[in-house]
Amino acid sequence: MRNRHLRRLGCPISRALCEKWGFPCSSITDIAQTSTYDSGMPTGLKRYYGNGDLHFITASCYRCQPLLESEYRKDLFVTVLEQVRQRYKFVVVGYVVMPEHFHLLISEPARSNPSVVIQALKLGVVKRLFPTPKIREKRSLKLFNNSAPNHFWQKRFYDFNVWSACKHREKLRYIHRNPVKRGLVDTPDQWRWSSFRAYAFGETGPIVVNDWSQVKMKIRAA
Repeated sequence: MRNRHLRRLGCPISRALCEKWGFPCSSITDIAQTSTYDSGMPTGLKRYYGNGDLHFITASCYRCQPLLESEYRKDLFVTVLEQVRQRYKFVVVGYVVMPEHFHLLISEPARSNPSVVIQALKLGVVKRLFPTPKIREKRSLKLFNNSAPNHFWQKRFYDFNVWSACKHREKLRYIHRNPVKRGLVDTPDQWRWSSFRAYAFGETGPIVVNDWSQVKMKIRAA
């Protein structure tokens, strides 16, 4: 099931880049990538749920500060994402964690909707980073600079409905190229906080990618 789905949608990176980086690719479609990351969350967003589409989601840290810059925090993020995936039963098709934002390509969850998923993900990360102290420990907090910041996440998130195989490939390529485009690494396989290695090498990472066993969706050919 998973392999058939991947073959239908093609490789998440272009032929030219596959050849440049020396990665094995098949069923590749060369599509120009024109998307850019916009740190501001637009107002008046409308959410469209219930059609079985994939959702390309972007969320930022507060005022685009690099609050996910440390390896520890990025590792914690992917751990929480996997826990939320299991709880709400959705498919993680692609992901990347950047120092000040993250991108996800996910299915609609079997339980609730993507808005609830993102809320649970954001809240889970903050709770793990800044656990609520016990009453007897509160008096000692003033001695240390370990209290939670007033804001960790920017309000709201960007959500783009992905209903075609063409857009599916485009968004995956954007996700996997993001660390290279930003100059954080030379090749996408060097950035371990993304789904790239699951596609390029079939590796099993901290997040289960493309597990369609409990989710049904529609994907259109064009």
